[in-house]
Amino acid sequence: MTGEADFRTLTPEAVIDAVESLGLRADGRVLALNSYENRVLRVGLEDSAPVVAKFYRPARWSDAQIREEHAFVRELHDEGLSVVPPLAFAGETLHAHGTLRFALFPLQGGHAPEMDRADVRLALGETLGRLHAVGARMPFRHRESLEIDILGWASLDTLLEGPWIEPALHDSFEDVGSALLEAVEERFAESEGAIQRRLHGDLHPGNVLWRDDRPHLVDFDDARTGPAVQDLWMLLDAEPRRRETQLTDLMAGYERFCEFDRGELALVEALRALRIVHFHAWIARRWEDPAFPIAFPQFADRTHWERVLAEWREQLSVLREA
Repeated sequence: MTGEADFRTLTPEAVIDAVESLGLRADGRVLALNSYENRVLRVGLEDSAPVVAKFYRPARWSDAQIREEHAFVRELHDEGLSVVPPLAFAGETLHAHGTLRFALFPLQGGHAPEMDRADVRLALGETLGRLHAVGARMPFRHRESLEIDILGWASLDTLLEGPWIEPALHDSFEDVGSALLEAVEERFAESEGAIQRRLHGDLHPGNVLWRDDRPHLVDFDDARTGPAVQDLWMLLDAEPRRRETQLTDLMAGYERFCEFDRGELALVEALRALRIVHFHAWIARRWEDPAFPIAFPQFADRTHWERVLAEWREQLSVLREA
């Protein structure tokens, strides 16, 4: 059974059954929250605050990888960082319901961080410095590393082998995509000595909530091993002068708790290139999930792929000029 078919069976009744299998009493209120890769729902309880139920996409992560993510978040929480580890029942945080695996989390609120404020950037830098100091203590044993073969070349193959790119554009995508990833490999080779540590892995502003005058980090689903700059570059503006100001504030907080190798900044445009290639391959791999054609209707449009090709060419130019 595919992951998409499994998710189709995830009715409100099935969600309530899963939650109640852990000894809780649901009050019948189930609200879907924004998530594409997994299914995340707010579930009301009769005698306590609502919980968030996260149902993991089948075949994405192994049980060991999910548990390692949970343990990392718990470790960060125990160090005083504002993160939310999953709730444990009989000592276990990962549970099964039918063919699906799920975890429950306390419901936490917050709003988007005001990234144009220096004090917000300073506080976020402090949080990241503390996170990376903890992340450097030991390696992940099961989670993936940030690798060009996985995020880059395998993603390019997915797009070239699929039905989305028209034959007239196919050769151009192969040539530009290959040149782009070769430039990424060159940039990574120049930064071969970068320290590898446990990371959040997908730290863009949408995964930061602000409450009680401090940043709260959410969604460690892409936690992986890699250089520290992976958790920094998505918080920075593409415009050089604004980016420099933002980086100054982030580093002022970060380096109170953890050293940062400024040489890693040379990887920013390479990491951006990996992300724009991988993003489209991610959609392609999930196309059989009914949520994806609805969310990304432009994916089947020729003009979309012409824009993507132009974006790749522009990023290749940026990498070669940097």
